[in-house]
Amino acid sequence: MKNHLRLTASFTIMLALFITSHMAKAQLFLDVESGALFPGYNDVRIPGESGTKISFKDDLQTEVSPFFRLRLGYTIKSRHTISGLYAPLNVTPKGMVGFPVDFDGETFAANTPLDASYTFNSYRITYRYDLVKRPKLDFGLGFTAKIRDAEIALSGKGVEASKKNVGFVPIVNFRLHYRMNEKIGILLEGDALAAPQGRAEDVQLAGTYRFSDRLTGRIGYRLLEGGADNDEVYNFTLFHYASVGLAYTFKSN
Repeated sequence: MKNHLRLTASFTIMLALFITSHMAKAQLFLDVESGALFPGYNDVRIPGESGTKISFKDDLQTEVSPFFRLRLGYTIKSRHTISGLYAPLNVTPKGMVGFPVDFDGETFAANTPLDASYTFNSYRITYRYDLVKRPKLDFGLGFTAKIRDAEIALSGKGVEASKKNVGFVPIVNFRLHYRMNEKIGILLEGDALAAPQGRAEDVQLAGTYRFSDRLTGRIGYRLLEGGADNDEVYNFTLFHYASVGLAYTFKSN
């Protein structure tokens, strides 16, 4: 974990130096996204080998909830994009199951009213280079250094248990933007990676509308999916997002 954090810090410093050296040709942008978060599936077993598998979607009930995401970044020389993303996520499943649940060393009796909390906050630093830059089409590939701040908690009738995890995940970043005309376009972008230890996908498909040279809006669908299966935790989850976003580019230097 320490090596991962050192790698992230080194990557951040190099990006900061790169930005500083190219500030005269950089454009600052701010991207805000919000909407509704819908549960797909959320299967949990802690510990991963000996705990009781419970669904925070089917065994307990997870309500539709609002969300927001914030991205701040620079586009340098029109092709290099460096950005930081804050994407919090927290849902609170509730309900009662007809079987005992062994969760992180605690046992919850059958038919116990349960309150759960599922937190998966994401902090990401992304560098992307636009391989294609044409009047109607942009396509870029890059790298995202992601720090996840996660906690899965369960409580009921005075019994409480939680599993926390902070970890580093390297992910491939991509962005494809096709402009049908000067105003309307289609955007496909995201971070995704699959490995033996688990997988992670955060992908958005949206329609875009250019209000002005500086302001662009979008409305679309985002999918967040992934998980891991190891001795400590088994968790695979899927969330659907109905999203609306605004991106504002500030005046360049």
